[in-house]
Amino acid sequence: MKLKKQVTVCGGAIFCVAVFSLYLMLDKVQHDPARRQNSGGNFPRSQISVLQNRIEQLEQLLEENHQIISHIKDSVLELTDTGAVSPSGHLPFRSSNGSWVLPFDGRAAFLSIKPQDCQFAQGRRSSPAELQMLDVYSLLSFDNVDGGVWKQGFEITYDPNEWDDEPLQVFVVPHSHNDPGWVKTFDKYYYDQTQHIFNNMVVKLTEDPRRKFIWSEISFFVKWWENADIHKQEAMRKLILGGQLEMVTGGWVMTDEANSHYFAMIDQLIEGHQWLERTLGVIPRSGWAVDPFGHSATMPYLLKKANITSMLIQRVHYSIKKHFSSTRSLEFMWRQSWGECTDIFCHMMPFYSYDVPHTCGPDPKICCQFDFKRLPGSRVNCPWKVPPRAVVDANVAERAALLLDQYRKKSKLFRTKVLLVPLGDDFRYDKALEWDQQYQNYQRLFDYMNARSEMHVQAQFGTLSDYFNAVYKANDVAPGTRPPDHPVLSGDFFAYADREDHYWSGYYTSRPFYKNLDRVLESHLRGAEILYSLAVAHARHGGMEGRYPTTDYALLTDARRDIGLFQHHTRKMELFFSSCRMLRALVGLKRVIINAAHFLIMKNKDVYRFYQTEPFLETDDKRPTQDSLPQRTLIELDPNSPRYLVVFNPVEQDRLCLVTALVNTARIRLLTEDGQTLPVQLSAQWSSAVQMSPEVYQASFMARLPALGLALFHLYDSTDSPMTLRSDTLLRLPTHSQTVHGLDPLPLRTVTSDSQPFYIHSQALTLGFSGTTGLLETIRRKDDPQVMRVQFQFVTYGTRPSKDKSGAYLFLPDGKAKVGFGYPLRTVFLQAQLFLDCFNHPLLSSVPIQAHTPALALPSSLIYYFKNVPLNRVFIESSLMK
Repeated sequence: MKLKKQVTVCGGAIFCVAVFSLYLMLDKVQHDPARRQNSGGNFPRSQISVLQNRIEQLEQLLEENHQIISHIKDSVLELTDTGAVSPSGHLPFRSSNGSWVLPFDGRAAFLSIKPQDCQFAQGRRSSPAELQMLDVYSLLSFDNVDGGVWKQGFEITYDPNEWDDEPLQVFVVPHSHNDPGWVKTFDKYYYDQTQHIFNNMVVKLTEDPRRKFIWSEISFFVKWWENADIHKQEAMRKLILGGQLEMVTGGWVMTDEANSHYFAMIDQLIEGHQWLERTLGVIPRSGWAVDPFGHSATMPYLLKKANITSMLIQRVHYSIKKHFSSTRSLEFMWRQSWGECTDIFCHMMPFYSYDVPHTCGPDPKICCQFDFKRLPGSRVNCPWKVPPRAVVDANVAERAALLLDQYRKKSKLFRTKVLLVPLGDDFRYDKALEWDQQYQNYQRLFDYMNARSEMHVQAQFGTLSDYFNAVYKANDVAPGTRPPDHPVLSGDFFAYADREDHYWSGYYTSRPFYKNLDRVLESHLRGAEILYSLAVAHARHGGMEGRYPTTDYALLTDARRDIGLFQHHTRKMELFFSSCRMLRALVGLKRVIINAAHFLIMKNKDVYRFYQTEPFLETDDKRPTQDSLPQRTLIELDPNSPRYLVVFNPVEQDRLCLVTALVNTARIRLLTEDGQTLPVQLSAQWSSAVQMSPEVYQASFMARLPALGLALFHLYDSTDSPMTLRSDTLLRLPTHSQTVHGLDPLPLRTVTSDSQPFYIHSQALTLGFSGTTGLLETIRRKDDPQVMRVQFQFVTYGTRPSKDKSGAYLFLPDGKAKVGFGYPLRTVFLQAQLFLDCFNHPLLSSVPIQAHTPALALPSSLIYYFKNVPLNRVFIESSLMK
């Protein structure tokens, strides 16, 4: 210890002497009389030569000083490397690539919340919302009483003289909802139907300026635009800029709102909005969401941030619709819980669906008669056995009166005399005949109504924004402002049921593999965007734009679009093609990450070369096919040369994280970029339920990573180091019949299931597990006598044998849940100084717990991965108790 202090003191003294010498040299150069005499003109050649010599001497002194400091650092490292692990002995240092490296020092990683981080919470509280959805749900009985012609509602009556002073304004909004993949694939839908919708749109809307239309799925529109000739493009541009065609929401798809991550929701919205603004100069103003399975409060917040002033939703539980209709609360200001600055005006459609039979009024039997695609001779008919009739002079009066009656009844559910009537359905208007049938017949009805003042109605085709603007004008408020007497609502609209007990909650748990792949892909996209931006900035700063691969930008764009397509519900064949797109996007994003990381870690970027076929780096995992689990990359260590591990932190704050890599040897030494040895925990890699792999090991270490930074580590196959920590594995077996053998040099202990709980101890926590199930039951901090009790229960549901069964969308169980899996679980506990790991087989659960974690968030920190579980449905029910 004395030698260590002496070396440190001597090194500090030498460093001070070197710095003082440099200062004297600079001072002498600065006060040179010859330099002062020639300050007003050019230096003589002889004096320039003298100055060059002095600069060279100064550079030599700097180099010598750097060598002295390097020797001091190496001496200190050699001394500290031979001792035991001492967290206080590792100092932060800046690596050669500019990143701060902070080895594991025992401190916990947690986000400190400061008042300035939550200033919105300290501000003036907004007035509470009149409609709190949690309160609304608690009030309703969900009894599904038969309402007459409007089965899920009630009878609507009105006074015929109500509109004498203020006529009813009716906006009929033609639309066509195009799923970007559902029963068919995205491309199949486009070539079979969607391209014909656009081609007919250009012709049919141009024929009459009174015709209007709305469109929301920009993914289809971009595909058509890129395949259309310049004449069609200009005709379409004229329709949009002239207000006949409105782009509503403007997202790449009509995103689902329950399972989609908000990053993916934002990405698909940005992709559509940027394309519209760059190509057409259009910024959407109204939101249109008729097909998400329930509606989240996240979406109105995102739309508000995207400068959208009004929105429409459709798929809401029928009991909620009935309640809101009875109180005329179908239009409201949707507010987030933290303030009225988030308010956005929202219109909720009142009836069963967004198709024509359920949009003109409460009676679908009558409304279906005004879906003129269903005229006799069509392949589509009305289920109520009363077909539509073409509007002619002989029947226009009767037809107009019948339709106006529905309009008036529907208007009684709202607080203004302005009515919205959608006119469309899935993939409608793909035939030129349908355009003529709908527009010509409705125009005859509009002309008849508008020409007769005694009907007190003004009906026309309109866009969604036409309707909202009329509502604002009728209430004498600015667009996006709360109309008088309209309620404020807070909350969401989950879970959705369209009829009886048909709850659309099956999609919460279906397709878990692809939902996981979506999350993985989204995280890679975010990381790739950050690294690409940093690499391009460095390249521009160094004048290397031409040498950095410009194809990476196209890969990012393709990935965003492929991710976007997955944000609208897919099923059947589209699931396969969508997963293929996602795998292609993942491969492209990893290529972007590799290229950017390679460029950024280069000390001398002049020698950078882009390798198209043989990338400089490998990623930590690979997926052979779109439906396979990721395979971790094995790092084969060499005693003679190091292998390099590059770790990227994609978040905007420092992180203390656990990094795990697979290596082929138990003899491992880990160094930072500047040569500092870090402690490594060595654990077994299980090749089966009862077998440790003799060829693969897990090497784990703690790394404190800089915000948006890269860290470089060296891995060696070397003799054992005091900083190599061996995991102590405890294996809990369900029966005595199973035998498991350990693997040198990793110790293994086994226990057999019984009714007695058992405990695992770390430096900060004591965890109690059930002796019968092996699941976590108690958590106690070492310095806290209070015990937190945790209960986990795994339950299974069957599906009813009737025609309507649980599937990709619906959850229709055959009865109450059954507790347990019916077979015992094998539990593995890995314990060492860095972290504690626990997992079960065949149900795997990974719970990394830091040794000095100040608090443990449950159950969000428990991530369950279901593998080969032959069940219809698996749910986790958990509760926390003090």
